Amino acid sequence: MSYPATDELSSAERAFMINATEIDILPGVRGDLPEPLASGPASDLAPILLSLVDRGWIRISRLVPWSAPGGGTGFQPGPFLPRESLPALLTDAGNWEYPADGEWLGRITLILTDAGQQVPR
Repeated sequence: MSYPATDELSSAERAFMINATEIDILPGVRGDLPEPLASGPASDLAPILLSLVDRGWIRISRLVPWSAPGGGTGFQPGPFLPRESLPALLTDAGNWEYPADGEWLGRITLILTDAGQQVPR
């Protein structure tokens, strides 16, 4: 069965939707992107992601600390970042690379919106 929304997504858009489904940090999308985008500059990737934000399918936040009721700790998405701040964040090449120190706290992450969850991937 073919879904119109799926047919309208490019392979790059689909990669961002998958990344947002996984609530992964931004660099994780590179593993799902086709070449030459996977190894390309952030300036080529930002417009693709921003188009999905503008459609209301993806929101962007930073990871913040999380504590489970039982005492375990981890990370969760924090408040959504304002749309007007996104172009500068997304053209910063450092945000598209895994942190050298392995620390994910504060890293940009993608989250599907309720509308985005309705789009077949």
